Amino acid sequence: MVDRDTIAVYDTRADEWISRRRGASASPEGFLAELSPGDGPVADLGCGPGRHLASFPSPTIALDASEAFLRRVPDRDPTALRVLGDLEHLPFRRHSLGAAWASHSLVHLPRSKVPLALWDLHRSLRPGAPVYASFFGGDMEYGTSEGDDFPGRHFSLWPMELLAAVIEGAGFVDVRLEVRDDGASDPRCVVLARADETLADTVGPGMRMLCVGLNPSPMSARLGMGFARPGNRFWPAALRAGVVTRDRDSIDALVNHGIGMTDLVKRPTRGAAELHRDEYHHGIERLTLMCEWLQPGVVCIIGLAGWRAAVDRKATTGWQPSDLGGRPVYVMPNPSGLNAHDTVDTLAAHLTTAYRAGKEQA
Repeated sequence: MVDRDTIAVYDTRADEWISRRRGASASPEGFLAELSPGDGPVADLGCGPGRHLASFPSPTIALDASEAFLRRVPDRDPTALRVLGDLEHLPFRRHSLGAAWASHSLVHLPRSKVPLALWDLHRSLRPGAPVYASFFGGDMEYGTSEGDDFPGRHFSLWPMELLAAVIEGAGFVDVRLEVRDDGASDPRCVVLARADETLADTVGPGMRMLCVGLNPSPMSARLGMGFARPGNRFWPAALRAGVVTRDRDSIDALVNHGIGMTDLVKRPTRGAAELHRDEYHHGIERLTLMCEWLQPGVVCIIGLAGWRAAVDRKATTGWQPSDLGGRPVYVMPNPSGLNAHDTVDTLAAHLTTAYRAGKEQA
């Protein structure tokens, strides 16, 4: 969650902060144009004292980690539902939100924690829901800002290419990323996007192994879980190998076992034949950026066909001569039930080999 020092600044200096920043910090016009009545509540995540809430159609949800700010929300929107909450652990049901606004809030999370926060946001939004989020440009994992008029707060700064890769990986489409230099020391980066019905990455720091599927099936996208088709043997093999202990739980796999999950292509299809060559190449570029940044112990490609299509058409299973972002790559067979050449035991053996190597590297 947002660190306690930053929350303490807002809790102890809320009145001063409000008096210095009387106007809204961002214009919601473009976001408002994307809203449709009846699609669910609009959540202002990291709402502060609620400067933007009156602009949004009812019902609205005001979420913040500062109690002092939440006490002042009724001054702007007396009907808003106030929630004392954590940006990394949103208290909403799956697909329950109609839209999300996050102005200058995700900037208070370390960069490496943003992908999982965006996974939680994607989970909470209905498919197609619009999202507004602002970040700061630059290159800093997490730290204080020199000259901050409210010292003690912590921020993260983002290179634009990496930010775009993270937003895409989190399952958002129609992404519009605009850099606005308003004279501040760090330019503001505004993201407008829509939640897609796809799988959001579950990735973070300290991964022992990053598992990369080809792309989600429509069933996996609908259920929000990779390798969800009946007969797919990824999860049985992962359990057999002992690299996970909970079936079909990608968050537990990441948090408790260091197993991250993503896809080479984020677009769901019924089969690989529907994918295009440029999607493979774009996926490799995105994965390279993510691996350079997060440095997983090993990258395990789940399925030989995708690696052959994207990188090496003569590749065989096992360790590859090519890396991704400087991280070693292991390719294992496709765990689909259509692959009659492998069993749960042989698939588990591949996962064990890759995981052990990644554990040593991480």
